[in-house]
Amino acid sequence: MRRGLKYVPPALLLLALLELTVFVLVGRAVGFGAAVLLVFGASLLGLVLLRREGMRAWRGFRAAAQAGRPPGPEVTDGLVGLLGALLLAMPGLVSGVVGLLLLVPPLRRLAGGGVRRATERRVSSMVAGDLFGPRRVRVYRGAPQPAPEPAPSPSPSPGPAPSPQPVTDPGKAIEGEIVDR
Repeated sequence: MRRGLKYVPPALLLLALLELTVFVLVGRAVGFGAAVLLVFGASLLGLVLLRREGMRAWRGFRAAAQAGRPPGPEVTDGLVGLLGALLLAMPGLVSGVVGLLLLVPPLRRLAGGGVRRATERRVSSMVAGDLFGPRRVRVYRGAPQPAPEPAPSPSPSPGPAPSPQPVTDPGKAIEGEIVDR
């Protein structure tokens, strides 16, 4: 995590330059006053949505906790909503557009899935299971493998040696849940 922190200051500088450039371009296209009103209106809308999304996230978390369900889906949806509202509240046209996009339900679910995958990679599978519930996986087996040969015993046993048998069906999907307990 600390490796990526060295890129934060240059990224913030680039974001500020991008916001300024877009503001100047929009200001030239629609007028300076209209551009300022657009930024002000977007920020005001973001502040209103920030409160709404925060309350919505808290209610979803509480409902999941009271029902005994894993709170992960509600938490990720709430975090994406809060991030969208926060970006919309920040003064800037680019951040406002990104914030609005994060509030659109299909894009919100897509971003929530990304947050979930990133969280599952960074925490243990036990914590991920507690947050998001058992994970569903689909495993495809490869070509059949012969059964392992038994180790030779010191005394040979009478009878023919068994022939190797495949242990899997090629291409057959096995569905299941990962449970770490």
